[in-house]
Amino acid sequence: MTDSSPRSSTTEPSPPPPSASTSSPTTPIASSPQIYIHPRREPFEHGLLPIPKLIFSDGTQSLASIKDKLLSLSSSSSSESTHRVNSAAIAETLQISPDHARLVLDTISSVLHNDTDPLVNAKPSEIDDVGIGVFDLVVFLYVQSYKRLLPKGHRDSAAVADVWPSTSAFDGFLSALTPLQLVRSNSRRFMPSQADEEAHQLSYLQKHLGNILALLADTAEGEGEDSLVLSIEKLEHLGFLVYFGEKGSERTPLSQNAPFFANSDPDMPAVPVPAAQVLDWLLQNIASTLEHISERVSAKENGPTVASDQDVPMTDVGSTSAKASTSARGPSFIEGISKSSYVKHASDLKGTSLKASYVINCHESVIYILAPLRYATVYGCSDATIVLGAVGKAVRVEHCERVHVIAAAKRICIANCRECVFFLGVNQQPLIVGDNHKLQVAPYNTYYSQLEEHMNQVGVVPTVNRWDQPLALGVVDPHDSLSHPAGVSEVQAESAICLDPDQFTNFMIPNWFGGEAVGSTKDNPFPLPDAYMVSQQRNHKNLGEIKHILKETQLEESRKRELSSTLHACFKDWLYASGNIRQLYCLQGD
Repeated sequence: MTDSSPRSSTTEPSPPPPSASTSSPTTPIASSPQIYIHPRREPFEHGLLPIPKLIFSDGTQSLASIKDKLLSLSSSSSSESTHRVNSAAIAETLQISPDHARLVLDTISSVLHNDTDPLVNAKPSEIDDVGIGVFDLVVFLYVQSYKRLLPKGHRDSAAVADVWPSTSAFDGFLSALTPLQLVRSNSRRFMPSQADEEAHQLSYLQKHLGNILALLADTAEGEGEDSLVLSIEKLEHLGFLVYFGEKGSERTPLSQNAPFFANSDPDMPAVPVPAAQVLDWLLQNIASTLEHISERVSAKENGPTVASDQDVPMTDVGSTSAKASTSARGPSFIEGISKSSYVKHASDLKGTSLKASYVINCHESVIYILAPLRYATVYGCSDATIVLGAVGKAVRVEHCERVHVIAAAKRICIANCRECVFFLGVNQQPLIVGDNHKLQVAPYNTYYSQLEEHMNQVGVVPTVNRWDQPLALGVVDPHDSLSHPAGVSEVQAESAICLDPDQFTNFMIPNWFGGEAVGSTKDNPFPLPDAYMVSQQRNHKNLGEIKHILKETQLEESRKRELSSTLHACFKDWLYASGNIRQLYCLQGD
C-alpha cells in the first residue's frame, strides 16, 4: 500500500489534547473532565457500499489521481471554496454506472457529518443538482476499505436455541462455497459490543489517518515535497470520521478542539498548519481514547454488574431475559425481547437530540418504536414484527429471518435476511446486499397519531415512495473480514419481489400505544398503489357480504356452534400463519 502520509514530527512535542486543563499555582481550580475523540458510527455502519470499484487498497496512489480528476470536473461558487460534483462526474471518474453513482450520493447524504450541507437538506429530486463536495467524497471513498469487526458468538447459545431457527433448507450454493455459513449456523453470531466496535474503528483510523490527511492537505510553496499543510476548512472534513465529546452530545467543529485553530479570529483566515502536527495531535488523542476504552472494559469485566436505566417490556410471557436501555446521550438499545410486546415513544428517548435505535436479537415479539429517529438498526431477529416510526437518515436490517419490518424512512438497507416482508414508505430505493432469500416488499401499511409530525421532523416525504424499486448489489460483502472464493464477489444478491396485493393487509397499532401526546395523523400518509387499493376495497366488500350472509342465515343452535367453532379455528390458523399472533402478546396480563 502506497503511503504518502505526512511524517510525524519528532523535534517538537505534540500539543496537549484540548481537555488538558491549566490552573494557577496559587488558585486551585477543579480540573475539567477529559474530552475524548470518538469515531462516528454512521459512515462505518450505514456508509459502506459493496461495489468493488469504490474500494481502493493502495492508499493514496489511486485516490490522489481520482481527487485531481474530480476537482477538474467540479463546480464551485464564488461564495464558497467547496468544489462539488454530481452523479455524472462521479460515474465518469470512477467508471461506475449512473445508478451506482446516484447511490453514492444518496448514501453520503445519509451519513454526512455536516447537517448544514446542501446535500443533507436536498429533496430527492434535488440531490443530483446539489452534488457533493469533492473532499467529503474522497474521505467517503477512502473508508470503503474498512473491514468490519467479525461478530461474536453469543455467551449462552443454549439460551437462544429455542427461539433461533436452525439453518434453512434453502441455503443454496453460496453458503456451501463461502464462509457466510459462519453467520448462518445454529450458533447465531451477535453484534460486537459498542466498545469493541469503537476500538476497532479507532485502530483503523490510527493506521490510515496519515493517508487521509495527505489527500486533504495542500503543499506549501517552496517548502519541499514533505511540506504538507492543512487549513482549518480541510480539517473540518475529518468530521466525517471523528468527533470530540461525550457520545450523543452536541458535536462541536473539530477546529474548536484543535489547539492550533482553537483561538482563530473568525474575521481573519487561519494560517494553515503542518499536516504532521495535526497527525501527531490526532494520534495522541486516539491513543488516549483506546487506553480509556481498555480501562473501562477491564473495570466492567472485573466489577459488579449494574443495570442502569433499564426499561421493562410491557409483558414478558415465558421470555428469556430482556435488556432495553436508553441513555440521556447515545443510542437506544432494545435487546433480547422474546414472546412479548414492547413499545417505546418519543418521550422515552431521553435527551433533546434525535436518536439512533438498535433492535437486537428479538424473537417472536412485536416491537414498536413510535418516535422520530436519525438511524435504526435491526439485527439478528426472528419471527418478529418491528414497527419503526420515522427514520430521517437510514435503516439497516441484517441477519433476520421471518421478520416483518414496517418503516417510514429516507432509505433502507437489507443484508443477509430470509423470508422477511418489508412494508415500506421510503424516499430512496431499498438497497439489498448479501445472502438473502425469499424477501418481499410492500407499500407502507400503518399509522399512529404523531406519524406525520415525526416524518416532518426528520424529513421523510410521503409523496415519494420507492418501495417497489429494490436495488440489489453483490451477494458477498467486501467489508467483512472473511475470505471469499474467487468469482463469488461477482454474484448479484437475490432481490425482493413485490407482495401479492391479495396478501396485503393494514397493520393496526393499538390505540393505547399511541402515547400521551395526540397527533393529527388519521390514516396512512403514503398513498397506496392502485392494485393494493383495489384489493383492499375488494376484501372489505367481501367481508361485508360474508357478515350479511351469516346474519341472514337461519341455522339450528347446534349448527351455529359448529360454524362458530370452525370460524374460530380458521381465525386461529390465520393468526399463526400471518404472524399476527404476535400482536396478542400485548393483551396478556391486562
